[in-house]
Amino acid sequence: MSTVLPMPANEMERLKALSDLDIDYSSLNDNLKSLSKLAAKIAGTDISMVNLIDSLTQWTIANHGLDIDQMNREDSVCQYTIVEKEGFEVPDLLADERFKEKFYVTGYPKVRYYYGVPLRADNGIHLGALCVLDTQTRNLTPEKVEMLKIIADEIVNRLKALSVIDNLRSQISEVTENQRRVAHDIRGPLGGIIGLARIISEQGNENTMDEVLEFINLIQKSGYSILELADEILTVDKINLQKDNILGSDEFNQVALKEKLLKLYVPQAINKKVKFEVITNSNTQAIPFLKNKLLQIAGNLISNAIKFTPAGGHVTVNLGIDIEATGHILQIKVEDSGVGISPEKIALILKGEGETTNGTSGEQGFGFGLALVKHLVDNLKGTMQITSEPGKGTAFMISLPQAANKR
Repeated sequence: MSTVLPMPANEMERLKALSDLDIDYSSLNDNLKSLSKLAAKIAGTDISMVNLIDSLTQWTIANHGLDIDQMNREDSVCQYTIVEKEGFEVPDLLADERFKEKFYVTGYPKVRYYYGVPLRADNGIHLGALCVLDTQTRNLTPEKVEMLKIIADEIVNRLKALSVIDNLRSQISEVTENQRRVAHDIRGPLGGIIGLARIISEQGNENTMDEVLEFINLIQKSGYSILELADEILTVDKINLQKDNILGSDEFNQVALKEKLLKLYVPQAINKKVKFEVITNSNTQAIPFLKNKLLQIAGNLISNAIKFTPAGGHVTVNLGIDIEATGHILQIKVEDSGVGISPEKIALILKGEGETTNGTSGEQGFGFGLALVKHLVDNLKGTMQITSEPGKGTAFMISLPQAANKR
């Protein structure tokens, strides 16, 4: 008899709150590892982890005592913590029917004890959990539990602060770059105008009318060039920045996004024995585009594709950019050789609705991941298309317009 997995009553709102942070799950360890270590020291346990939980995956964004980056949500203990108000304890995992056969109990590191505290956002939504684990049973005092809750609150505060800092950094970077470009580009035309005016002044009555008109014509041209530079500043200098391959803190290009997706999702593919690759378009792969929600959008599609693709199959991500006069269109296509989706389910997904389904290896899913993707794509004024043939695979095509004033 299969275990019914826990599900927060506000799961869709929870996933939206997690996506609002727009977190890169692979970049937070340095900022949070000290808090994770402190939690272990307070609890007196061998291991502690800071976990965020999306629709299919538990992401370990900081840890102490156990080197792990991710696991299937259905295998985690923290999935039970996020449905609790205060905390969740398992005195002996080996004696608990829900966990006694999990790989971290039967194999390395042979965990026996677990205590988890929800990572609670301001609106009461649980983003994940701070947990402490040990290879022997423990008994945490109420004082230690309260201290773990304080650490969990600090973790959430730090996540929010990092999100704000990233946003401010991107704004400061853009302002600084614009200032540099203004100072450099306007100096030339202004110098020309000043020089021509000096010649007219120094020569005085010696200037013929034709010479004066020629000088005025040159001054007028320099003035127009300043106006043109002002327009360029408002729209950003695309050519120079592409040539220099400079990425702002709020930007990816196809190469950078490919690198990030491989780092995050190759472990899932290897675990499932599925071939996973990301392909870029060589003609447009250096063009920058906004990071905004891309890891959440692409990640949910990739995790879902891996889930529904049997061992020996493949999942391929194709990245590209359509260049248009009004702005670039980022294209993300995720294809798999999995079980496919029926027309009825495709219709539900495109309505932003989802339902529980099981993967090819029995993984449980809750249907919220694809609904979240639809929500995010709609908010970014993009489109999502789905083509599928039952038994042969599915392709998701995401098109996201990039603002015309982005380079």
